[in-house]
Amino acid sequence: MAPAAPPPAKRALPTKENTVFKSLLQLYESRQYKKALKAADQILKKVPEHGETTSMKGLVLTNMDRKEEGIDLVKKGVRLDITSHICWHVYGIVHKSDRNYEEALKCYRKALQYDKDNVNIIRDSAQLQLQLRHYDGLRETRLALLKLRPFVRTGWIGLAVAYRLNGNLQGARQVLKQYISSLKDVPNYDLEYSELMLYYIRLLEDLQEYSEAMQLLDVHAKGRSIVDKTAITLLRGESREKAMQLLQQLAADLPRANAPKRLPLTICTCEAFRPLVEPYLLSGLSRGIPSLFADVKSLYVDLEKRQMIEEYVTNLCVSLTGPTTSGERTENSTQNLGPEPSTYIWSLYFLAQHHSYISPTKPQKALEYIDLALAHTPTLPELYMIKARALKRAGDPIGASRAMEDARRLDKQDRFINTKTAKYLLRDGQVEGASTILGLFTKESQKDAASPGSDLEEMQSLLYMLEEGDAFRRMGKLSMALKRYKGIEKAFAEFEDDQFDFHSYCLRRHTLTAYETYVTDLPLMSCDDLTQPFSLLRWEDNAKSHPAYVSSALSAARIYIRIYDDPALIVASAPASLTDTQKKARKKAKKAEKKAETPMLAPTDDKDSPPAPAKDEDPDGMKLLSVVDPLEQAMRLVKPLEDLQASDIRIWLIAYDISLRRKKYLQALKALKAACELDKNSSELHYRVIEFKSTVDSSQLSADMKGSIDEVLPLLVPSGLSLEQFNNDFVQRNSGSAAAQLGYSRALWIMYKDSEKRRAEDALASLSREDVDTSIQIGLDALAFLRDVVRSPQVDNLRTALAQRFPASTIFKAESEREQLRADHTRAAATEEEKAEELI
Repeated sequence: MAPAAPPPAKRALPTKENTVFKSLLQLYESRQYKKALKAADQILKKVPEHGETTSMKGLVLTNMDRKEEGIDLVKKGVRLDITSHICWHVYGIVHKSDRNYEEALKCYRKALQYDKDNVNIIRDSAQLQLQLRHYDGLRETRLALLKLRPFVRTGWIGLAVAYRLNGNLQGARQVLKQYISSLKDVPNYDLEYSELMLYYIRLLEDLQEYSEAMQLLDVHAKGRSIVDKTAITLLRGESREKAMQLLQQLAADLPRANAPKRLPLTICTCEAFRPLVEPYLLSGLSRGIPSLFADVKSLYVDLEKRQMIEEYVTNLCVSLTGPTTSGERTENSTQNLGPEPSTYIWSLYFLAQHHSYISPTKPQKALEYIDLALAHTPTLPELYMIKARALKRAGDPIGASRAMEDARRLDKQDRFINTKTAKYLLRDGQVEGASTILGLFTKESQKDAASPGSDLEEMQSLLYMLEEGDAFRRMGKLSMALKRYKGIEKAFAEFEDDQFDFHSYCLRRHTLTAYETYVTDLPLMSCDDLTQPFSLLRWEDNAKSHPAYVSSALSAARIYIRIYDDPALIVASAPASLTDTQKKARKKAKKAEKKAETPMLAPTDDKDSPPAPAKDEDPDGMKLLSVVDPLEQAMRLVKPLEDLQASDIRIWLIAYDISLRRKKYLQALKALKAACELDKNSSELHYRVIEFKSTVDSSQLSADMKGSIDEVLPLLVPSGLSLEQFNNDFVQRNSGSAAAQLGYSRALWIMYKDSEKRRAEDALASLSREDVDTSIQIGLDALAFLRDVVRSPQVDNLRTALAQRFPASTIFKAESEREQLRADHTRAAATEEEKAEELI
């Protein structure tokens, strides 16, 4: 082998400086940045044009909050020594710290051109290729790494995973088989070997070599090589009857365990359900388990099982009450039905939840059970919480927030109840009250955060950001709503970046089944799905299909569409004079920023000093709202969801709205076609189809585009049918649907504007009829349409009619009435608080 070429003369350092440069690398690795900076300055003082030292100095500065200066030095170092692998590697590290993974990978490739056997750079390249899902390049990189270090076990595992991700199952099998054959004297119950064998068996199953997979599974399960017994059972794929036998045996062996008693309720038939569910329900009610209903409500998908549950708990409650009052019990009932009076209370609690769940807009039955329970035991917080939930579902956010506040006053130190109270206050539009409660459990109380909101955003509280964003949107504060939705987007970007370190960790610890399963085409599973193996890669690829992200992305896109249609909303959303709470938060934020900018008097250790808090450049969200390309911003949010959530019709409808305004008619038609395949009878789709046909008929289109549209449009609107007839047919076909009436009205407005205003108003007036199937949300949408689009004087009439249709709701009352109700609730709560303090 020919000797390695000597480094260029400009890269060579004198002996003393070369020693200092080696110490510079060590100081950087140990994060002693101040000492590293001194070492770099010492070398550059003697050799000012040394590219590698210049790059390293820039890298150190980027970690000392002098990022711009550091990046300039890194670029200068590359210019000074463009053939140095160190300079390119450093440049890649800087790009990686900025989450610019594509550019980082390009820099690593450039570094490998000048040092192709550098193990560190090859390993870092493999991690970036996994992060970017560049599986073709990953296979070559992993193969090169294995050739350089064949004695490192992660090299074999990494190559097998690379083959598997490329779809080369036979290649992965050969690599794993060769690696497993090289292992000697593996101890029993070795977790890493257990995970490796499970991954190998799953690979054989994917290759449809079931006999070999089962043989290996039996041998290693008996030989104590595979530790995970649950995985063994899942791989064997037992039948329902066998599963029931196993669970019964497990319940007998572990009589205090709950899971062996609960799982049979899901997999058993209706004939065997009653004798299993009755003792399970009685045990939960006797022990006073508040989450019992949440545990069994997944069984409600089977109406027969739901009916059995309702009958049993109702009969139990009646038998506990008996012919006497609720405070009196017969001797037999006391002996047969468990502890008294808790079983009775929890039975009422369960029935309240049951009826609120199955009849959300008719809370009377649920409230009857709650009132009975409160009359018996008025000091149980859970009763007030379910009352709040029943009122929320009935459309009474004011009463719901008051009931949840009553629950909080019974246990003010319970973090869960305080969080629920804040959530209900946000849904009632009481943002400041919610912020005050949340501040009790955040760094706000220690003066470490500018506001509870900033701390909760730092902790990535999706619930808080989504609920407060929705509250601001309903209040018309679109800039602050966008700011909260942006916080959710940032949180998911961090989720994606957090996987980076796991690429090496999972290979090192052999947790391969949790890292990359053999199933790649399954949708994102829920945490309750125990029948499919978890996959980190698959979860990360589908993370943005999380309901919180989807909801925030669609809401933000709708806001951008609104400001495109009406730019005056930007001015209207500008913050007015601040409230006392906002002034206090703003003052505290400025104080925190000033403190962060003030240099520390005493030197601190580089490794232990916390990073300074980032300055909020857009505290009011006005920069987010005042973008010059709102439609492009909206499309950026919606586009990834078209693949992740293709079965969600909302995404295609929003994509259509954006594309139509961008005059991308083929994209708009594609979105309509996708929505039609999901639900061709959707009222939201109906009026958009009419809008699209009206638009393209009145537009000057090229011959090619017109031909493409004419080819697909008959799938949406039958040929030869006028839009008027198409609209009439739709509403006649769905005469009992409030959603159809709203879609019909919207279509009339699109076709005729003011000339058919009365017909649109009359169609919406039918929403208050008992024979029309409506909901609170449809009523709100109808009011918004009349108020914001039609600008009809019939808004108040429709609001009054809807309030009569939903008598338990307060959401259809005028704002002045709702403010009066809030004031009454506040006074009543203050009075009760004073009485409680007097008793104490």
